Amino acid sequence: MKPGSTGAGRGPTACLTGWASVERILVTGAAGLIGRTTTWHFARLGAAVTALDLDDPGDLAADRVVVGDARDRATLASALAGVDAVVHLAAIPAPELGSADQVFATNTAATFAVLDAAGEHGVRRAVIASSINALGYRYGPRPGRPAYLPLDERLPSLAADPYSLSKQVDELTAAAMHRRHGMDVVALRFPMVAGLGGADGLDDRLPGFFDVIAGDPGHAAVDAWLYLETRDAARAVELGLRPARPGAHTVFVAAPETSAPYPTEQLLGAFLPDVSLRRPFPGRTAPVDLTLAGELLGFAAEHVPDLPMRDLEPSPRPGHDAATSQVRRRPHMP
Repeated sequence: MKPGSTGAGRGPTACLTGWASVERILVTGAAGLIGRTTTWHFARLGAAVTALDLDDPGDLAADRVVVGDARDRATLASALAGVDAVVHLAAIPAPELGSADQVFATNTAATFAVLDAAGEHGVRRAVIASSINALGYRYGPRPGRPAYLPLDERLPSLAADPYSLSKQVDELTAAAMHRRHGMDVVALRFPMVAGLGGADGLDDRLPGFFDVIAGDPGHAAVDAWLYLETRDAARAVELGLRPARPGAHTVFVAAPETSAPYPTEQLLGAFLPDVSLRRPFPGRTAPVDLTLAGELLGFAAEHVPDLPMRDLEPSPRPGHDAATSQVRRRPHMP
């Protein structure tokens, strides 16, 4: 979804429980996959939510909707009225959804405009959607691989495409806004995000994605088989608005187990055999370091289906490098 926002009031809601200083939260990209679930999540907590999107689908769980572009300062001035915290999710979510100039310029300009306008309005808490793609493995001229596993926030980026580079720049923008406005900003590195349903209007495509990955584990090798259920993504956003310490932080959030029904070490041996492993990965352990998510945010995924584990069968095509197969066909990636 392009940076956007949605203007009609829908009646007041209560202050978010336990947050005496937060009366209203702005969610940009509120009609997108993560945005829709995030507005639903905040509404269940009793938060007053302003939703900003390019179009109003008419069914967002927000008491105020502003329609417009997240890069437009006049739109942002309207959307930020009465707002104490900002969740910026609006973006063009893949490099093929626009020209290189459009994808990079739109995403980075929106992040700068939203955070800068929020800082000028006195907002001091923000969360932005970064992505595992800030590392640059999926969309570059050639598939990339990490220098080591588990993935962590210290790995250098190999970004060479406009989308991945925009996410890397967004993280730098978050740090600049902390210096510029004293704003605490958490950039959440989301993996594949999809839902298990659970309520009307929530995404329910995750089981289908599990089936795809079980049939072709190479489909998700470039992302280390990471995923996150939509309700967990929304809860990570909530917790990102109250980190344990001030500053600008980049944080991986993911389920603690992989999206594949095979032992992680078998997957790594088959598809990423040359990557250095810094620790064992028993069972279906996800090869990502979630320490910072736990320590800074108090976050651990709760919606983690129990996939019966079975041994990985040998590739039917000898010499086929499944780690590079179908890397451009994908479920939702932030």
